Amino acid sequence: MILPSASPLTLVLSLAASAAYAVSATGATRTDQTLSRVAVWLAWSLHGALLGWSLWGGERPLFGFAPALSITAWLVGLVYAVEIFVFPQLKTPWVLSSIGAAVVLLTLLFPGEPLSANLSAWLPLHWALGIASYGLFAAAVVHAWMMTRAEARIRIGADGFTGMPLLTMERLTFRFVHVGFLLLTATLIAGFFFGNYLYGSAHAIKWDHKTIFSVLSWLTFGVLLIGRARFGWRGRQAVRVLYMGTGLLLLAYVGSRFVLEVMMGQTL
Repeated sequence: MILPSASPLTLVLSLAASAAYAVSATGATRTDQTLSRVAVWLAWSLHGALLGWSLWGGERPLFGFAPALSITAWLVGLVYAVEIFVFPQLKTPWVLSSIGAAVVLLTLLFPGEPLSANLSAWLPLHWALGIASYGLFAAAVVHAWMMTRAEARIRIGADGFTGMPLLTMERLTFRFVHVGFLLLTATLIAGFFFGNYLYGSAHAIKWDHKTIFSVLSWLTFGVLLIGRARFGWRGRQAVRVLYMGTGLLLLAYVGSRFVLEVMMGQTL
């Protein structure tokens, strides 16, 4: 546990963002959407300030499995912040706020390792593409979860209104998948063809667990998009494949880094 090494500002921002996320989740479960919306905006702002300080406020940026999850959760929050302008009645998903609080505290415990000064200046762009794809697929998963939950409530005669028409939510879900797939493709191409330049010959892309899971997730998302375009996959069938691809992608970087950092104690 690396909590004692956290700076006072990091500690304050982490606890404040986590508390705001918790208030948002509580407000969402109690249908107090005004309180939930204000709290989630505050949490998202504090979370962004925390990420900015972690990446650029110290001597060298810190990165690892927990910061990757934290950035992903923040990007999903950004998607929600944009959507709330278009659909003012959109309800705050309590699961989104709960995950935000969890990853902020997780990053406080496992802030990652300082990046080597010898890494390529283009490496942050490569990571940005990968993390952006993580964020878009995570946003797709959140929307798919909200959509299937609303459909299940409608089937039993309960209120399934989410603040956004279900067909619109479905279209957004697969738009996120499309763009995420393009970014993941760009990330893999950059890794395969420019790995030596980005990481150096000692750390270039190779057929390890991370690469294998990344390629498997890419193939899964490709099957999902082909299945939807050619065979009209919708509903639970499409959502299951989306969950499967996202799970494989999560194992690719976050899973491998968790094993290396936490279980094996290795650095970046």
